[in-house]
Amino acid sequence: MTADPSGAPATRPKGRGWKIALIAIAAVVLLVGGAAGVYAWTLSNTFDNQTVKIPDVFPDEASRPPAATGNAATGTAATGQNILLLGSDTRGAIDGSITDLTGQRSDTIMVVHVPANGKKIFVMSIMRDSWLDIPGQGEAKINAAMSYGGVPLAVQTVEGLLGARIDHVAIVDFTGFQGVTDALGGVEVDNPVGFDSGSLPGKYFAEGPQLLNGTEALAFVRERHAFADGDFQRARNQQAFIKAVLGKSLTAETLTNPGKINGLVGAVAPYLAVDDGLNAAYVAGLAVELRNVRVGDVTFFTLPTTGTGTSPDGQSIVVIDQDKLKAVQKGFQTDTLDAYQPEVQTIG
Repeated sequence: MTADPSGAPATRPKGRGWKIALIAIAAVVLLVGGAAGVYAWTLSNTFDNQTVKIPDVFPDEASRPPAATGNAATGTAATGQNILLLGSDTRGAIDGSITDLTGQRSDTIMVVHVPANGKKIFVMSIMRDSWLDIPGQGEAKINAAMSYGGVPLAVQTVEGLLGARIDHVAIVDFTGFQGVTDALGGVEVDNPVGFDSGSLPGKYFAEGPQLLNGTEALAFVRERHAFADGDFQRARNQQAFIKAVLGKSLTAETLTNPGKINGLVGAVAPYLAVDDGLNAAYVAGLAVELRNVRVGDVTFFTLPTTGTGTSPDGQSIVVIDQDKLKAVQKGFQTDTLDAYQPEVQTIG
């Protein structure tokens, strides 16, 4: 098997959910950096006051997998933690709020798994057109869950897919990512496939290392029409970019620079919506658990599929590989994702 080579959060922007992985992990990095006293309080205050709280995040308890034992309030758990990252492709088209997403589809879906030992982080992308059963709705694409029943149904659908509980949820507005990139002074991405940008006329992203500013970063991670396998390559590009941002964030230059840290938190917080439990205190506790994690300890992969297909009602869909899904489910359920060997996912 070949692992994912990439290692990899004004007009209805797309591809937002991937940013949340960056934001959730970067927030941890920021608090690990050693800031204390008034400075640490300022960061916490910024995070809690500027993030939007999502009401009614989780489905009825009776419909959920068993809860893991441990202390979620301090960021520890016996069998690891799972953070669901969602991006809405219509945020702002209704009333500018990302707290009520019923009627909207989640354009990007990721699950971040933090093992109980705190030695690694796993980020799994789920293709938005993955065909599966949505509780109470029948078979449909997974991104329709949020449209049918808002965040609670999206959580219930992912929990049913994995057989594992989601502990926290975060949603992000795409706009904030440009500020993150620029706050880092640009980010160098190892681009796996050269392509002409559809959103930046005349811009060609060459294969190999590319130093991107905020505007270029948005175009890089949003692109899908330039690729023969569309969303599959976009997911790999998003993962590659998150890895690049983490690589730059997990450096002494960033971690010891209060200006950069404050700029990162301030850039993303206003565009981030989280459940009540995903607050600065939780992030600080998680930071302690992940204090030794570096970019090489973060594994990116995509839920296994057999490629694309056609649904009974004629829709173009992504077909989940049910046999290989079992290994993923076991990894999430038993906190053993480090034993899972991912493959590159494409149209098949």
